[in-house]
Amino acid sequence: MSLSRRQLLRFGTAGSAALLAGAASVSSAEFPAPRRWSDDPFTLGVASGDPAPDGVVLWTRLAPDPFAPDGLGGTPRAPVTVEYEVAEDEGFRRVVTRGAAVATREFGHSVHPEVGGLAPDRWYFYRFRAGSALSPVGRTRTAPVPGSPTARLRFAFASCQSWASGYFTAYDHLGAEDLDLVVHLGDYIYEKAWMLGREGATLERQFRDEAVDLAGYRLLYAQNKAEAPLRAAHAAFPWLVTMDDHEVDNNWAGDSPGLGLDIHRIPALFRRRRAAAFQAMYEHQPLRLAQLPSGPDMRLHRRYRFGDLAEITMLDTRQYRDPQACGDGSAVAACAERFSADRSILGARQREWLLDGFAASPARWQILGNQVAMAQSDYDAGPGTLLGTDSWDGYVADRNAVLGAAADRGVRNLMVITGDRHENYAANLRRDYSVPESPVVATEFTGTSITTGGDGADLPDHGRRLLAANPDMKFYNRQRGYVRVDLDRERWHADFRVVPFIQRPGAPIATRAGVVVQDGVPGVAAVEHPRGPTAPAGPPGRADGTEAAPRPR
Repeated sequence: MSLSRRQLLRFGTAGSAALLAGAASVSSAEFPAPRRWSDDPFTLGVASGDPAPDGVVLWTRLAPDPFAPDGLGGTPRAPVTVEYEVAEDEGFRRVVTRGAAVATREFGHSVHPEVGGLAPDRWYFYRFRAGSALSPVGRTRTAPVPGSPTARLRFAFASCQSWASGYFTAYDHLGAEDLDLVVHLGDYIYEKAWMLGREGATLERQFRDEAVDLAGYRLLYAQNKAEAPLRAAHAAFPWLVTMDDHEVDNNWAGDSPGLGLDIHRIPALFRRRRAAAFQAMYEHQPLRLAQLPSGPDMRLHRRYRFGDLAEITMLDTRQYRDPQACGDGSAVAACAERFSADRSILGARQREWLLDGFAASPARWQILGNQVAMAQSDYDAGPGTLLGTDSWDGYVADRNAVLGAAADRGVRNLMVITGDRHENYAANLRRDYSVPESPVVATEFTGTSITTGGDGADLPDHGRRLLAANPDMKFYNRQRGYVRVDLDRERWHADFRVVPFIQRPGAPIATRAGVVVQDGVPGVAAVEHPRGPTAPAGPPGRADGTEAAPRPR
């Protein structure tokens, strides 16, 4: 059964929403768990996220049968009280807070308790209990107080994890890193299996069709979260998450459907599909109540400060954008529409919010969590230009506004971290690519996929063409993995961590290259290759023949 009207009225309108979403505190005896579970209800693991100086949001979802075809996870119809505790030690001898939240059928029996009253800039451990069942232990970390002296921040960012494409081996290695935080930049799930590249794997019937409803999306999150490496990475660190397109539909844009099933290109059906996808995302991620969807709307752009060292601004480049220019986002040779002043990838309100934040932030390093490539990406190594329009290349006015404002409003170091491409890039960002010798004002690091695209390769012909056509691109690689960032007051050091294969398990990890940006100097300063000494990157925007970027051969 669901919560009764009388029970909901006790909490008021806002409290009812929090109760249903598993974010409200309740008595541990109010909604008792079953005496005996059919199986472990914590099959999808635990997670934490959105760290503040005084707390974090915790997450779990009760799902003793996570692959049940109805998407309900094999849980009872009735609400269930889920208790949690947070401690200073892994053995829970020094518990600092306890509480309980209610897991309801309406939100897939997920809970999102927001824990406050913690000390800043320190590690904590947490766990859940539902009746007699005890969850795995998770570890989380609070942020430093905004403005407080902060010497160092270590984080990794990842994206694009198609279950069907391969094994999540990269997360085995990410979970063992020495980090404060993980940032996920989107394509956490894929709405359908694009290819089956996992050796020895089969797709069960409930995963063969494209997801278009809540049950379908729930199953895809369950499929990914059933992977032990991903669960371990979530349990090891707090995460910041956003979405790109595949959490809903390939290349969707604002109110416009993407390239999926034809019937769901009808606007009303697409809005219903989007609402289902957003709810499933909320149910499966460590998101605060402020991110609770309202139908087909969900606020995902938000900011996090880490002392006086860094500010991470998570962007949403899907929900408010105009449709792609000149087609479906594919590369085009001539597209005047992409220069239109009224075309936006952020939407006016999000863009102004972002630009106002530039002026207000004292952080030394301003980091944008971004979904699609911001740097100009020319796919034609000849005299012409061939540009895709799903990325910021299709929304030139917004790119110029953001990069220009960062320069004009005194942003000391603007760093853009990006997913989507299934490739590793390090690139200088110019204020206006249409102006010859336009200054470099920022640096972009694009991270490869966890699995999408198969095993990949170090430097395929496609990469050589990109390097030849884009002198601002200082490094390229197309293997799978993630990016590890070590940030201090003098420099940004990003290691491109790669695995040689993902279509079978057991791959080792290696650093393909380390890329350095110096404080106060926009653009790549050096590319460090493990096989040799540090190589200077040359003047920003100029390919000078050094090892700053592999050149075509």
